[in-house]
Amino acid sequence: MTTTTTRRGSLARAEARQALGFASPALVGLALFTIVPVGLSIVMSVYDWPTFGDRTFNGVENYAKLFTSSPDFWPALRNSAVYTLLYVPLSIALSLALAIGLGPRIRGRGALRVLFFIPVVVPMVANVLVWKMMLQPQGLFNGLAQSWFGITLPNFLADPSWAMIMVVAMSVWQGLGYNMLIFSAALEQLPESVLEAASIDGARGFRLIWSVMIPMISPSIFFATIMTMITALQVFAQPQLLTGGGPGNATKPLVMFIWEQGFTFGDLGLAAAAAWILFAIIILITGMQFAAQRKWVHYEH
Repeated sequence: MTTTTTRRGSLARAEARQALGFASPALVGLALFTIVPVGLSIVMSVYDWPTFGDRTFNGVENYAKLFTSSPDFWPALRNSAVYTLLYVPLSIALSLALAIGLGPRIRGRGALRVLFFIPVVVPMVANVLVWKMMLQPQGLFNGLAQSWFGITLPNFLADPSWAMIMVVAMSVWQGLGYNMLIFSAALEQLPESVLEAASIDGARGFRLIWSVMIPMISPSIFFATIMTMITALQVFAQPQLLTGGGPGNATKPLVMFIWEQGFTFGDLGLAAAAAWILFAIIILITGMQFAAQRKWVHYEH
């Protein structure tokens, strides 16, 4: 009995060492590229940390500076909020409508799904280049408006009233296919017996979608909403490439503000503090969404 127990213990230790050996590359990568940078950013946020020069501890002065004396922090935070409030509902609603529209009765729906998913996998630079060409004063939209209707459209990317709307429009177009595939997969898993029973009971058209289909795929909608919200609050590439944050700071989001403080002005401490404020905002909103899911997300039991 003792010999068997000893062998089992030796075998378990050997398997543990082998498992650790296989996992060590991933653990080293996690430490080098996640844990260490996160810990360093916490330290940097409480220091006056220039790119070059002496670093001095200043406590919460970076955070106080952001909230009280930084001229660009509040506009950047406002722009991130406006972008998120516009982008998330539009992306979720249009993706869901598209997934429902490409139902089983649509011929070639596989090809259509691929077509709508192409902007997701195309490099962002290429997407932005296409939209810039269309939105310029000599671009496609203005040319069609002048030739068809005899009107001249505003310079969308140089007008503070239109620039953010164009950034949101391009982002919705670019990310539409991702959520569409999530919703399409969820819709295909719905039991036919439940849908047939609902139809027999008189639920058809919009009533069937609103009262039966959407509640049944609510976990997928919840997941897509969470991920889309996080992506929206972290937006950087679209405004950076399309408008450069302009005109003025009309489209400069918080992540672009962080990037400018760290890599343009060399104030890594202030950039780290702003990054942790963004992290706190994301955690807070995500927690609120998880708390609210009990009222509208329906899981199978």
